Amino acid sequence: MIFDTATQSLVEAKPHDIARLYVCGITPYDATHMGHASTYLAFDTLQRVWRDAGYLVHYAQNITDIDDPLLERATATGVDWRTLADDQIELFRQDMASLDVIPPDHYVAVTEMIGEIAEAVCTLLDRGIAYRVPTEDADGDDIYFDIAAAQDATPWVLGEESNLDRDMMLALSAERGGDPDRAGKRDALDPLLWRAARVGEPSWPARVGEGRPGWHIECSVIALKHLGKDFTVQGGGFDLVFPHHELSGGHASALSGHRLAQVYSHAGLVAYEGEKMSKSLGNLVLVSRLRESGVDPRAIRLTILAHHYRSNWEWTDAVLAEATDRLARWSAAVSTSSGDASHDASTQALSAMDLIADMRMALNNDLDTPGALGVLDSALMHRIDEPRLVVDAVRALLGVAL
Repeated sequence: MIFDTATQSLVEAKPHDIARLYVCGITPYDATHMGHASTYLAFDTLQRVWRDAGYLVHYAQNITDIDDPLLERATATGVDWRTLADDQIELFRQDMASLDVIPPDHYVAVTEMIGEIAEAVCTLLDRGIAYRVPTEDADGDDIYFDIAAAQDATPWVLGEESNLDRDMMLALSAERGGDPDRAGKRDALDPLLWRAARVGEPSWPARVGEGRPGWHIECSVIALKHLGKDFTVQGGGFDLVFPHHELSGGHASALSGHRLAQVYSHAGLVAYEGEKMSKSLGNLVLVSRLRESGVDPRAIRLTILAHHYRSNWEWTDAVLAEATDRLARWSAAVSTSSGDASHDASTQALSAMDLIADMRMALNNDLDTPGALGVLDSALMHRIDEPRLVVDAVRALLGVAL
């Protein structure tokens, strides 16, 4: 069972055949902060639960390696945007590997998909679900998604996934990359599909006109290509509920005639020093810097897993210290064989299989990693009949090598 944002309820994310998962990837600058890591560990846990249940998992993730925030950072730092993106993508990959995150089957950069995204925009224009808006600072037109036309022509309904009212949507659109005040749009909420080429900005030739993709259409096209329609779970951070996931779903529905995903699942946000951890505020705790300072990546992982994936929580030195202590206790406990004199051999050993069943029960209940950690905390105070089974289960289910 996992919490579905659209229905605001726990639902069974049970695949029919292959579990198909899409999690929105990074815009490659300021990688990898703890908010990133928390999101990707949440859906890494989902992968592990599926795999443990015997399902094949097909996982795709994008990289937004062309977007306004990336270009702005490159300009501010005097670094070529492609160099910045490449360096940050490699750092992100290293951080994920250090945290033992199972990598996606398809790790797709937007710049690898420009032609296919442009053709998707042409399709939406041909179907009357997109329209052109003239621009004063470009030779071509910007192209926007027509929300009203999409709702008339597809199963998609604005607000069905986010459960937000229009006023909140307008506020979030302005805050999260939209342009509700743009003149010439049919609806203030209509999102950009294709940005016409501007002087000094990267652009690509395309049948739709030279330019580059908008934000939401990239995920729609990548997900449809690699996972198909109506896949199992769309995941990401809670700040992607609107506009990104709402409108990505609209684009995908307009292209395929079906829902983007069966379940929409979102991870909570991580704060630091009293504020949400964010690139704009600069209050970032970076995985790479923790690793460079000598912090064990397993302790970083346990710090995150100690918080339920849907909760909002704050990173502190204290929570990292608690995880470091937990790792040491667990490692010491499992390194002691069931017959070691440090345990009272006269007491009956706890069943490793029962312990593993309790871990599974916690994780199957909305990925309750704090519950699974609590099960281990209690059990590892006692003698275990087959400690090696527990070591293997902790690695497989929680991604922590003991």
